[in-house]
Amino acid sequence: MLDIIADMHCHTIASSHAFSTVLENIQAAKKRGLKLIAITDHGPALSDSPHPYYFFNLRVLPRQIDGVYLLKGIEANIIDYDGNVDIPEDFKDNFEWVIASMHVPVLEPGTRDDHTRAWLGVCKNKYIDVIGHSGTEIFKCDYECVIKAFKANNKIVEINSSSFKIRDGAVTNCREIARLCKKYEVPIIIDSDCHFALNIGQVEDALKMLSEIEFPEKLIINTNFEKLVKNIKQIRGRDILK
Repeated sequence: MLDIIADMHCHTIASSHAFSTVLENIQAAKKRGLKLIAITDHGPALSDSPHPYYFFNLRVLPRQIDGVYLLKGIEANIIDYDGNVDIPEDFKDNFEWVIASMHVPVLEPGTRDDHTRAWLGVCKNKYIDVIGHSGTEIFKCDYECVIKAFKANNKIVEINSSSFKIRDGAVTNCREIARLCKKYEVPIIIDSDCHFALNIGQVEDALKMLSEIEFPEKLIINTNFEKLVKNIKQIRGRDILK
């Protein structure tokens, strides 16, 4: 089975339904042998998101802590079916890693066409790097249509291992999404979406599914550090790990 060297979807106590600090996440990542994590606390449209000052002050975090690289990011909320997101306007250039996701407290589930239209809008946003847990059953969409659009707009598709346990229908949907990413050669990233430090890097369910469908390792950007750095540079237009 493959392994990952980075977990790019991690929450801290700044999102109050999570339970670990930045340092605790770093320590857990180092213990698991990870080389990089991204801190991606929830955007302001979610009721327990951090204060805007938190996102502004991410700049005080060093690039490396105890040998583990750190990217300063956000999990932005999709707020409507045009695909608009809640990235704080004043700080959008501060973020080094941006995930866009649908969350029920922010966006009420609509029709399959609504969800498809939202993702098509999201993928045109130059600030979005990653399409977050799009296998959620209540937000099911036309996967073939949106995967093609993600490819055309240079977006990475997340296979969110936590979804396998906490989101009904996600196992089947994530398998279909991965199958289409394989078909259209869309790069993916495997994340834990951890809300507690001990869950960082725990993506075995996702890895097992990808192995079952013979998903090519070359399309998984976080199994190799050099490949990850190359993809980040391609998306961001610069080497942000310097």
